[in-house]
Amino acid sequence: MSGLGQDGADALWRGSPHPVLVADAAGLITRVNDSALRLLPAAVPGALLADAAPAWLSHAHAHVRAHAGPLLGDLRERGPIGPATFEARPVREGDVVAWWLADVTDLERATRALRLERERTAFLDTASGELLSSLNLDRCMEVTARLAARHLADAAMVILPPYRRRHPIAYCGPDGTVVREELAVDPEAVPGLAEALQGYPPLPSRWIDPAAAPGWLARDGIGEVGSMVVSALPGHGVPAGALVLLRRGGQAGFSEGEEVFARLFAARAGAAMSAARLYAEQAAITETLMRELLPPRVRSLHGVEVAARYRPSEQAARVGGDFYDLHAPAEPDGESLVVLGDVAGKGLEAAVLTGKIRHTLHALLPQAGDHQRVLESLNSVLLTGGDRTRFVTLVLASLLRVGNRVRLRLTSAGHAPPLIVRADGRVEEARTRGTLIGMLERVTSVTDTVLLEPGETCLFYTDGISEAMGGPLGDEMFGDERLKEELRQCGGMPPEAIAERVEMLASQWVRGGDHDDMAVIAITAPRGAHLSAVGGNGRGRFTA
Repeated sequence: MSGLGQDGADALWRGSPHPVLVADAAGLITRVNDSALRLLPAAVPGALLADAAPAWLSHAHAHVRAHAGPLLGDLRERGPIGPATFEARPVREGDVVAWWLADVTDLERATRALRLERERTAFLDTASGELLSSLNLDRCMEVTARLAARHLADAAMVILPPYRRRHPIAYCGPDGTVVREELAVDPEAVPGLAEALQGYPPLPSRWIDPAAAPGWLARDGIGEVGSMVVSALPGHGVPAGALVLLRRGGQAGFSEGEEVFARLFAARAGAAMSAARLYAEQAAITETLMRELLPPRVRSLHGVEVAARYRPSEQAARVGGDFYDLHAPAEPDGESLVVLGDVAGKGLEAAVLTGKIRHTLHALLPQAGDHQRVLESLNSVLLTGGDRTRFVTLVLASLLRVGNRVRLRLTSAGHAPPLIVRADGRVEEARTRGTLIGMLERVTSVTDTVLLEPGETCLFYTDGISEAMGGPLGDEMFGDERLKEELRQCGGMPPEAIAERVEMLASQWVRGGDHDDMAVIAITAPRGAHLSAVGGNGRGRFTA
């Protein structure tokens, strides 16, 4: 501080609004201005800095004395003087150091608030990511309780609306362990809990008297509870639950800012749990509907062996546009009906139309002896919808066992005709054809009657097999001829082996690429007590 001893400079710093005091190497105060005296009345010239000023300033002076150089740059110290916070900046001239003090109370408060806000924002961001990382309601409950106990209180409890008269609860104590249980409790016994569980309209947090709280709310392991507050977990138009925060006795209660922050966290947690609940409900509904759309379990039909394979086009899908159904005869000596179909398109829309077609065909079973009549009735139902871009191709097969033989009446409606695999490996194409269903006012069809000798198989398949794109370069169809060539090696095979082989070959052909829905059905005439093994050689298994 050049010119520290000059009268003009002395008058300038004495009148400065900032407190300034000067101390020598021994820590004696040599000069002090009026602002410093008002702040530190004992800081008169000749007094020791250690006696007249706060300890943090005296320690800073000793540190500065050990620092070489007249300019100390950004070297500064900060500490309390009374209720305020001051920052001290040193300037050295010779053996003395002048300390300029600035009141930074407001700056310190703003810095703390900014730091706290950044920490809370970072926490909310992290919490949102963790809460939304799963659509599992139980996991959302556990994450909410654990995060709240770790960052907002000493313990936390998440309480959901009742399910079968019991409330699902997740509690996390100071040790971070989450305990889940279902309790039959009375929300009215806890002030604000019943309202919070209703979800809307949003309500402010409610304080709970720890002494009056029921035992299930204040758990062992936390000790004496000093403060307790309940907040709603608002969902997307549905009640998501309530969050209870608990702090030990002897600690400060929840401030207004902490309550606001807790509600911000509760809003995110409520949104996540609400989404998880809605997802769970929709998944349950979807599961119920899917069970109605999934292909039936394959079984033998009056001693006739039947096997099937089904693979939807989308990896995550369970149903698609390909379908099959097996209908046992109403009379003991009647014909069984097998249906294989392919609805235009894929995914959920195709699955919905598939369900409609399957239910319609089930209603038409009394007419199953007349394939043409069944196709006309189904065509009329689909045309009633008015959307002629949604059509179906299918094959009807009425089968009757005659001894160890099987008589098949086959009718194609715009679908690839079935293939007959003879016992000696010959592959024949059924002589049936017809128009697809759901597009034209008038449908035509030709029915072919085929007789299967013992061990011979009739194979039905959808275009997901024959039109599978893949091969060495990924741009070649599997094709009907390649399928027939592979089937020539399957003479005498059981139907399970043939269906599995066809589906496996097509799947290997696409090499993990995109493909259409695939469905295969194999019907084999019974082979008596001893069946031929693969290729017609050796003894097989007993099926009669």
